[in-house]
Amino acid sequence: MSKKISLAVLAFFTSLFLVACGKSPDVTANATGTEIGDTLKIGVNLELSGTVAAYGKAELNGIQLAVDEINEAGGVDGKKIEIFKKDNKSENAEASTAATNLAIRSEVNAIIGPATSGATAASSLISQKTGVPLLTPSGTQDDLTSDKNGVKEYVFRTTFKDSFQGQVLAAYAYSNLNAKKVVLYYDNSSDYAKGIAEEFKSEYQGEIVSTATFASGDKDYQSALTKFKNLDYDAIVMPGYYTETGIITKQARDMGIEQPILGPDGFSDAKFIELAGKDNASNVYYVSGYSTNVSLSDKASAFIDAYKKKYGEEPNQFAALAYDSVYMIADAAKGANNSIAIAKNLANLTDFTGVTGSMTIDSEHNPIKTALMVEMQKGKETSAAPVEIDK
Repeated sequence: MSKKISLAVLAFFTSLFLVACGKSPDVTANATGTEIGDTLKIGVNLELSGTVAAYGKAELNGIQLAVDEINEAGGVDGKKIEIFKKDNKSENAEASTAATNLAIRSEVNAIIGPATSGATAASSLISQKTGVPLLTPSGTQDDLTSDKNGVKEYVFRTTFKDSFQGQVLAAYAYSNLNAKKVVLYYDNSSDYAKGIAEEFKSEYQGEIVSTATFASGDKDYQSALTKFKNLDYDAIVMPGYYTETGIITKQARDMGIEQPILGPDGFSDAKFIELAGKDNASNVYYVSGYSTNVSLSDKASAFIDAYKKKYGEEPNQFAALAYDSVYMIADAAKGANNSIAIAKNLANLTDFTGVTGSMTIDSEHNPIKTALMVEMQKGKETSAAPVEIDK
């Protein structure tokens, strides 16, 4: 397809894809993919501005570090990686437009991102139609890679899915923290948070003494917290993003609520600590696929050292997941002539060793890997424990 495709045609494709977004019909039959030329072209579709820009910026750092390392080592089959970057502004419609532009206009061979589930869902049909694989480092919504219509041939993820996070939270709260009674307080405007909350309700063996919801963009949580304060419970389980949960944590601690606060991987950013305050970010536990407080492989240790040298700070799990995503695509691109071959190789990825652990892609394009519960005290990670799920 010509790179001179008009903006009008791009707009048409975007509107067509958005209408169909959320469904996964058999649209792959006419997917022709893109040829790998003199370079391996990787599109980057991330939240670099807007409400959850902290995730996207960390992931871009991880991507750039991995690309620099691979290129310095000679590239993939002797071909350097070329990056095409788009800011989806933390907006789902913008993410779909970015994916369309990358796949059709830039003719990339694979796309990393978006970081969040909603933006990934909005982008996935473009990959299904074009045959350009999408690998989200951190999109966790269950149906991103497989839904009632089957497995999405060109959509993959590097992290675990929402339902697994709900199971991890349920098991850790009940067995590790001995929390037999909890308050469940989650973001009802987020499919990500709702999916985790529903799985938690299904799997938790104790008593949920109260359930309440908040919405993205809320700032004042005093009313709900006042209702919780004098109840008999052992912990608060809070599925949501750092943008709200950091503020809630501050307001809860300021009110004298001292019970443990548990959350998903959406807590994993320095902005959570900034919003909560260092002293308030204590007795906090969250799900992660990566931590510097566990026994690290040589590869993970080298990654941390290189990241700190390049960016002057320690990498979080989003940077690590994105770093692994680049290496996964590079591995899948070996011997491939086009993007469709890359997708097939990603689907067969086995025993890949990344900085977030060893992983194998399962039949629904999810990685089989270990989850950790990270403990935070006074704004610092103090420990990380693997969580076993009895299934």
